[in-house]
Amino acid sequence: MATDHAGDNDSFVDSVMENKLHGAHDSSSEDEKKVKQSPVVDAVKAKIYRLFGRERPLHKVLGGGKPADIFLWRDKKVTVGVLGFATVIWALFELLEYHLLTLVCHILIVALAVLFLWSNASAFINTAPPQIPEVVLHKDIVHGVASALRIEINRALEILRDIASGKDLKKFLVVIVGLWVVSILGNIWNFLTLFYIVFVLLHTVPVLYEKYEDKFDAFAEKAEAEIKKHYAVFDANVLSKIPRGPLKGKKLE
Repeated sequence: MATDHAGDNDSFVDSVMENKLHGAHDSSSEDEKKVKQSPVVDAVKAKIYRLFGRERPLHKVLGGGKPADIFLWRDKKVTVGVLGFATVIWALFELLEYHLLTLVCHILIVALAVLFLWSNASAFINTAPPQIPEVVLHKDIVHGVASALRIEINRALEILRDIASGKDLKKFLVVIVGLWVVSILGNIWNFLTLFYIVFVLLHTVPVLYEKYEDKFDAFAEKAEAEIKKHYAVFDANVLSKIPRGPLKGKKLE
């Protein structure tokens, strides 16, 4: 009986060890499959066309955080509030023909009158006077804004210098066409209306693109292929025959 019991224990131990070996083999084979599949998945993702060649999600491209949430309608109340406020401002200036200086003065008149009357009437009606916060603009904030603005202005000047130097004809033509289109739009609408249209587009186009991303990217891929094909013909027949500027091929110090 003792011998049979020992034999049963040995067979039980052997079966447990065999199951562990099979489990380890299965897990290792699954890991190998994942390792083999990961380059394939990466290759497939790399072949998917994304607008402007982006590799990050649209939320990250827009900077992430609260601004991206507003652009992509993640916080609908804030987005609706921002668009509503912009619409009211546009209607005041464009439809009602209000002037900025007049509007600012009227707002200050109403605000100061209400606060002044409230402060003096609080002693008679036994209420607390208004708590007017002390607003102080720290020099660190001013220096930070000025520094960021200086960097962006220098970058824009460098781009304009690079375009005007004649080194990149393609970039030059893109900028010229872009400025020409903006001049036409500026002739149709005034600056405020044009700014309002751009503002509304910034709060509608990104969320529509995120919702129909695959369709937009497929259409953009075809459009880019057509543009490149026509540009290659235009470059071979026209652009390649135009002499370049004296700074071509030289590095700017």
